[in-house]
Amino acid sequence: MKTILLFTAMLLLSGCAGQSAQGLGALFGGPGCGKPDADQQLALNLADEMLNEGRPHASLAHLEQLPNTLDQVRLRKARVSRLLGRSEAEPLYRSLLGGCLAAEGEHGLGQLASARGDDAQALQSLQRAVRLAPTDERVRNDLGVVLMNLGRYEQARFEFLTAIELKDDNALAAVNLVTLSLVQDNWQQATDLVGRLHLRPEQFADAQARARQVKSTGRGPIALANGAEAVVN
Repeated sequence: MKTILLFTAMLLLSGCAGQSAQGLGALFGGPGCGKPDADQQLALNLADEMLNEGRPHASLAHLEQLPNTLDQVRLRKARVSRLLGRSEAEPLYRSLLGGCLAAEGEHGLGQLASARGDDAQALQSLQRAVRLAPTDERVRNDLGVVLMNLGRYEQARFEFLTAIELKDDNALAAVNLVTLSLVQDNWQQATDLVGRLHLRPEQFADAQARARQVKSTGRGPIALANGAEAVVN
């Protein structure tokens, strides 16, 4: 019995020898995020509130008084910087890789890549994000958009359906799923989905506009940090 256990341990160690630090972190649960103190958490909440109110500059100002050593601060700075089109967004997202918010880092890098029209790079980053956070409906939706842009429609449909099932009121994924049916000129399927997903007339109109855009430019809209979207031609 001791021989079997020793052999198994040796196999595990030899397998781990070729793993990256990030891979080992995933294997053993990954590093934990440092917890902000009460004042820092209050500032983070205030920054979130201002961003949700459409005040990204004020949000960034509050974040700048917090230490960059906190992953939660760098993530929020990255999101606001991406929304404002600032170049700091990419290095901030990259600083999260291998840490407790690696999935968010990969997600942000995927959104940035898609925004500059690099769907191949966006696909790689978003696929890594999905592996790290398979139940995050936002990542699933954005991966679906990139797959739709690449013409990989059945895979895109899978991601949109997964996002919808993960969060019942995921209106963005529902609209994107209808958009995909319209891109494929499957109006009957689109009509059935509108009824099944209880989309409002204005949401169906949004799906039609998205489908026209995809057909004319080959690109759909990607989500931004505050729930708005950017259209890349």
